[in-house]
Amino acid sequence: MIIAGLFEVVFASCLGKAKTATGQELYLWYAGFLVSLTISMVLLVKATQSLPIGTAYAVWTGIGAIGTVLVGIFVFNEPATFSRIFFLITLIGSIIGLRVVSY
Repeated sequence: MIIAGLFEVVFASCLGKAKTATGQELYLWYAGFLVSLTISMVLLVKATQSLPIGTAYAVWTGIGAIGTVLVGIFVFNEPATFSRIFFLITLIGSIIGLRVVSY
């Protein structure tokens, strides 16, 4: 599940980089997006074989959202405001809570 979520971060980051790329570099970022998307989806399917779909999807998107926000802050120089960090922490708490009550 964690690896699937990390590949979601990669595919979202590839889209972010593709936004500013041109020429052949643009196609490389889109290729990275497609490869990462495929891997992420395959791993999500595997995770749903042992977890309820609602929990698996929520955890997968949560990992992707958290990772993508962190990449945005550290790589794309997006602002790290109090509100963003606060809601990121509440999202982490929610993901942990869902995972705990799923067993």
